[in-house]
This record gives sequence, structure tokens and C-alpha cells, in this order.
Amino acid sequence: MAAPPQIRALLLAVNELLRNRRYHAALAMIKGFRNGAVYGAKIRAPHALVMTFLFRSGSLRKKLQAILQATYTHSRNLACFVFIYKGLCALQSHVQGETYQAHSFLAAVIGSYLVFRDNNAINSQISMYLTSRVLFALCRLGVEKGYLPEPRCDPFPWFTGLVWGLVMWLFEYHQHTLQPSLQSSMTYLYKDSNVWHDVSDFLLYNKSPPSQ
Repeated sequence: MAAPPQIRALLLAVNELLRNRRYHAALAMIKGFRNGAVYGAKIRAPHALVMTFLFRSGSLRKKLQAILQATYTHSRNLACFVFIYKGLCALQSHVQGETYQAHSFLAAVIGSYLVFRDNNAINSQISMYLTSRVLFALCRLGVEKGYLPEPRCDPFPWFTGLVWGLVMWLFEYHQHTLQPSLQSSMTYLYKDSNVWHDVSDFLLYNKSPPSQ
């Protein structure tokens, strides 16, 4: 079934607008907002689903509300950051007539302050996720630029050993310093595995109360 003439005319007008380079920066901000919202939902929803049903207590309704709230917050924050970041980059390039590397850094600093400044679970997880990847990238960039010597052998085994050594030390003796979700995961792995009462909570369940 063919679309009505009015709809075809509207689609043609929209397509013509999208092809107009004059509005590319503004349209890129809008699409960036859309992509940020979609990506945030895709990333957060399955993670929140698994973590909530594994480690969170409460009714099914409260669990579903927590999943939806976490997904909404992640999706909204990422969408807003992309929108602001692209807008500030475009603005700086327009004002100075050229694009500089500092534009990206400055736009991200301002955008993150506006969007991610609240110290909550979602923003904390996003920042920690980025921290590890930034450190890896800076090390590689340092080697590429000659600021750091080229490793003679793969440093990853030493790196991962140091990371695991530190996180287990913190968990065993300074657990309160770790993020709550990491505490929950590690408690399940390393503390709950020390507790059982019979074969049911040894093989089938995590923990169950002792028989009376």
C-alpha cells in the first residue's frame, strides 16, 4: 500500500533537510542524542537485570522498578552528554574557524560536569569503566610517542597480577573502599563459598538457614 501524498512529501522534505550540509552539526547533535539513548539502554538493561535479580532483595515490582530506573538514568545521561559534547565541539570549531585537539578535551570536561557530576552508582560505574581504558590507552600512546620505552615482553601478565593482588587485598582488609556492586560480587564468590549446611546449599543454592 502506497503512502499518502502528504506523507511522501514530508519524507522528501525531511530527506532533503538531512542532506543539507548547512545543518549537519545540529543534526549530528540530535542523532548523537538518539544514539546515546539507545546505546545506554542496550548496555544498562541487561546488566541491571542480571545484577538486580542476583544480588538485590525485595519484591518483583521493586526489582523491575530498579532495572527501569537504572536503564533510564544511564540512557538519559549518555544521550545528554553526547548532545552537549558534539554541540560544544561544533561551537568551538565555528568560533575559531578550525578544529583543535583541545576542543574535544574541553567539551568533554564541560559536558561531564553538567551530566555526570552526581556521585551515584551509574555515574560511578561509567567513570570507572572509562578509567581503566584511559590508562591502557595513555600507556600505548606514551609508547607510540616515545615517552615510554617499548616493553621487551608482554606486560599484561604483570599488570593483571598487580590488579588482582590489589583488589583481593582491598576486599579482604578494606572492603568498604570498593564499589557496592563489586563488594556484592566478591562476597558471593569468596565469602559465601565458605558457608553451607547440607548438600542443598552446597550444590544447589548459595546459602540457606540452618535446619532447626
